[in-house]
Amino acid sequence: MNMLTPREITEAYARIGKAKSVQSTGKLAIMGILAGLFIAFGAAASSTASHSIDNVSLARLISGLVFPFGLGMVMLTGAELFTGNTMIAISVLSKETTAKLMLRNWLIVYLANFVGALALAMGCAWFGQLDYSSGGLALFAIKTAASKTSIPFQNALVAGIFCNILVCAGVLCSLSAKDTIGRIAGAYIPVAFFVICGFEHSVANMYYVPAGIFALQVPKYAQLVASAGISTQSLTWANFFFRNLIPVTLGNIIGGAGIGAAMWACHMRNQPKAG
Repeated sequence: MNMLTPREITEAYARIGKAKSVQSTGKLAIMGILAGLFIAFGAAASSTASHSIDNVSLARLISGLVFPFGLGMVMLTGAELFTGNTMIAISVLSKETTAKLMLRNWLIVYLANFVGALALAMGCAWFGQLDYSSGGLALFAIKTAASKTSIPFQNALVAGIFCNILVCAGVLCSLSAKDTIGRIAGAYIPVAFFVICGFEHSVANMYYVPAGIFALQVPKYAQLVASAGISTQSLTWANFFFRNLIPVTLGNIIGGAGIGAAMWACHMRNQPKAG
């Protein structure tokens, strides 16, 4: 067969999660920054591709077609992405690692992802990438950020759960393949679904919201916002952390660890190891 069975995928991730949990801090940090950049590149590219499309359905579709290549780069380079690493829960449940080591991985990778995404947000906002359409891309970035910081806590939490169920399904589908095209395709479709639906991804939001905040600090973009009458009252760092990033992160953990636990329960619990 040119693909792994569900049980083989789950056992493979249990081993992968064990290796991730004992990886050195330096390597986790470097590969975490890289993953943050890759996801932010996907976010920046999807915004650039869709920012001038007025039809919401078409804009979501275009974003969904572009964004998933960010996760594809993460999978093929071995970069460390927090949302995918929530499935280290599989390794804990199968006693391949400990909860303490899992939490260590999550913390280091999460912070490193933030550094990578934040760096791209600053670069795009302050060095002209948002100039497209005479500043229209900057307006789009600011409106996107303002809308994300206006989401009610419970809505952000649930959108985070749904998002990471799909992201982790993409990771598992990618692991099922034994060739590069199959791995990319496996990750691509579930991630496209979450983008089209507008669910919330914590690492992507580490780009989207700071990009809007940083763009608002650029005088020519701020003037465009004032002329367009766009409300930016919600666009603050406090709202980003407490109304978006915290509930979305919690949702991502529930969704990712949940699908990991489901895979373990169905394919590994009370069963002898393959081979």
